[in-house]
Amino acid sequence: MHVVVNAAQSVDGKLATRRREQLRISGSEDFDRVDRVRAAADAVLVGVGTVLADDPHLTLDEEDRRVQRLRNGRPGHPARVVVDSEGRTPTDARLLDDAATTYLLVSAATTEERREELTAAGAEVVAVESETDEGRVDLAGGFDALADRGVDRLMIEGGGEVIYSCFAAGLVDELHVYVGSMVIGGRDAPTLADGAGFTESFPRLDLVGSERLDAGVVLSYEVRDEGA
Repeated sequence: MHVVVNAAQSVDGKLATRRREQLRISGSEDFDRVDRVRAAADAVLVGVGTVLADDPHLTLDEEDRRVQRLRNGRPGHPARVVVDSEGRTPTDARLLDDAATTYLLVSAATTEERREELTAAGAEVVAVESETDEGRVDLAGGFDALADRGVDRLMIEGGGEVIYSCFAAGLVDELHVYVGSMVIGGRDAPTLADGAGFTESFPRLDLVGSERLDAGVVLSYEVRDEGA
C-alpha cells in the first residue's frame, strides 16, 4: 500500500487553534489540489478527533472527477476510514452516509454493543487491537486489513495524533503540506505530528517539489527509506 499524508498548517506548524476549532488555512486553489489527491486515492483516512471536531464528509467536490473514477471502474468516491479505538464516531456523522464505504478501525475498547450500533449506522467495523498498546488500534494491522479490501493508495488527512502514529509505525511514503501565510501560536494548539514525539530516531524526508498556491506554498516530500 502507498500512503500519502496531506495537511495544511500555519507557518508555525499549527493545524488549528488551541481550541481545536476548524480554521481556513488555505484557499480555493489548494482545495482543488486536495480534491485531486483524494480522487487518486482508494481511501481517505482521518482520526476520530477530526470527525468529532469537524464532521467531515470526505467525498470529492468536483463531479468530473467522480465521473472519471466511475468510467475507470472505480467507486465514485474513495472509501472513508476512521481510526477510532473506542468507537466514538457519532452514529449520525456525515461520513456514515451511503456516498461511499466507511471503515472504522477499532480496538477491544469498543464494546460489541457499540460495534453493532456503528454497523447499523452504516459503518464497516474492523477490529485491529494493538498487541503492545492495549486499547489502541494496530495501524499496521489496520492497513493490512484495508489492503485486503482493495485499498492500494491511502490518503491521510489528519489530525496530528494519527499522522504522528503513522510516521512512528513507518507507514508513510509521501507528505504534502500546505503552509499558509499566517501565525496561529499556542503551546496547546495541534501540530502536524502530535503524539509522544520522537527523541532518538527521526523520520527523514527528501523535498521533491514546491508549488505556490493561494497565499502560501505546498511542500512535497518523499519519506526516506533509511534501510535502502
